[in-house]
Amino acid sequence: MVHVFSFWESRAFYDSFMARSHDRLAAAQSGTYKNPQVGLFDYRFDIKTGFEPRFTDADVVRVAHCKVHEGRVEHFSLMQEKIWNPAMAGSPGMLRGVFGEAPGNEFLALSMWQSAAEHGKYRAERVERLSLRAQTDADVAELAGAVVQLEPSWTV
Repeated sequence: MVHVFSFWESRAFYDSFMARSHDRLAAAQSGTYKNPQVGLFDYRFDIKTGFEPRFTDADVVRVAHCKVHEGRVEHFSLMQEKIWNPAMAGSPGMLRGVFGEAPGNEFLALSMWQSAAEHGKYRAERVERLSLRAQTDADVAELAGAVVQLEPSWTV
């Protein structure tokens, strides 16, 4: 499985790319992948501080794609900001991240880590306790996630 992340300066630049270049590039890649899933998320806030889409100092990215129950969106977003973000930001090895929202109560939390070992320490020590405190089970209808080993040659 491959994960490709792209970050756009503005919606206008994204729309321009989709209108002018996407179909030509997609046609050139025909047959090189199966079952692509694409999502477009609008920036909500940083995880830690000063997110920038720079991958040279990170070895892994943790991505969590959440579908949130109707009526729980505000609570979920608040818990991300007040509970999850400070916990991640205080973890050694966590570099930066971004929290985004898409229509249909979908959210994406992307965090960048120096190594899988550093992310593993955070996960082992805190996730269950933080999840209870944030009432994640009450908020989240579906959760899909992955720890993605970065391939430096794919970074552009």
